[in-house]
Amino acid sequence: MPSLTFLGATGTVTGSRFLLKTNSKQYLIDCGLFQGLKELRLRNWEPFPVAPDTIDAVILTHAHIDHTGYLPCLVKNGFHGPVYATTATTDLCQIMLPDSAHLQEEDAAYANKKHFTKHSPALPLYTGEDAKKAVSLFKPIPYGSVLNLDDGVSLTFRDAGHILGSAFVDIRLQNDGKELRLLFSGDLGRPNQPILRDPHTVFSADYLVIESTYGDRLHGSADTKKEVARIINESIERGGVLVIPSFAVGRTQELLYTIRELEETNLIPHLPIYVDSPMAINATQIFIKNKQDYDLESKVLELEGKAILQTAKLHFAQTQQQSKAINAINNRAIIISASGMVTGGRILHHMFNRLPNPKNTVLFIGYQALGTRGRTILEGAESVKIHGQYVPIRAHVENISGFSAHADYNEILAWLASFNNAPRKVFIVHGEPEQSRSLGDKIRSQFNWATETPEYLSRFELN
Repeated sequence: MPSLTFLGATGTVTGSRFLLKTNSKQYLIDCGLFQGLKELRLRNWEPFPVAPDTIDAVILTHAHIDHTGYLPCLVKNGFHGPVYATTATTDLCQIMLPDSAHLQEEDAAYANKKHFTKHSPALPLYTGEDAKKAVSLFKPIPYGSVLNLDDGVSLTFRDAGHILGSAFVDIRLQNDGKELRLLFSGDLGRPNQPILRDPHTVFSADYLVIESTYGDRLHGSADTKKEVARIINESIERGGVLVIPSFAVGRTQELLYTIRELEETNLIPHLPIYVDSPMAINATQIFIKNKQDYDLESKVLELEGKAILQTAKLHFAQTQQQSKAINAINNRAIIISASGMVTGGRILHHMFNRLPNPKNTVLFIGYQALGTRGRTILEGAESVKIHGQYVPIRAHVENISGFSAHADYNEILAWLASFNNAPRKVFIVHGEPEQSRSLGDKIRSQFNWATETPEYLSRFELN
């Protein structure tokens, strides 16, 4: 009998990994890194719960590291099957997985140099060579095409509207002469967002695995563009620099799109904007390459000759020297750098340098998971540990949820309302406990559907 085992994204918004076992094969849907709390991050170092060489294929919903970042480690430990993803997700993973490996190698080297680790020596979880082997396994599949994985088992990707290339994983399998349809939401996007199409409408599924990142919250009705304009203009008045920790893929490009619009409507002055993340720079080029996935408005603007991701004074800091040069800038500038939760990468150096100065502003535009530096700063701590030192937090801190690429609970419920029939079970994942519980309550109250919030390593038979 087919079964589904939850190897991650249970009680947390990271580490998405779901093992689907059919009558003859095993498929891993998503292969993400655990992030945030130390007890979660330690799972990345534990033996994988299933022998990697027994997994027949990996299927990815999208490119974010909490959904893909463990893949090189899986390959390192014996996985050698195909990795199925959309065309744009494949393109993005070609840069994101090597970048993840590079950051881990870089952080390990820095820890050894500064001696702020108890491990001697500190080692990366995986290397650039592991990442290279992983990306060689990718098999891109366009949206809407049907791939036969096995006798009676098929895969189709549906547009999830979360980031470029994001998809619902739609799997149909024959069991005792009947078809079962399993739908994995990955991260469910939001309607009416710039650049990308709205999430695909789905009318039925026997089993639904759905995220709950914003299962207990609404994004609010504030005008996101006006909020960004206010924060930029107040940063100028404060006489400092605006630092924006941003996910390299999706959030950075949407932010550039928004700032360009604000400049063109004279709501903000033309400021130097420094994108200090090689991955964000490369991802922006992949966005430009994959215009087929844009929404109609963005396609029209591009046809009219407008570069939708180009601001007036945009600078890309590709090298370390270019990144370090930004430290000399003291006011009237915006720094956009990864990672979005301040867990690693060049943003750590900018936060180390900018947080102590009350003239500076830090703007969070994405979800900050429990245990991350971003969450610590956002919750009003007096200091945060960066590179082994406690850095005082004196900069002005702002937060805008309108940039979130995750649907809030009203948007999730609206998407679910299109279903013609009740799923046999809705599995609620990818949320902290209160978020998942809250979304489950709302789904049962509004639709009277059966829900389940799985625990780590829990297994369910699908009949």
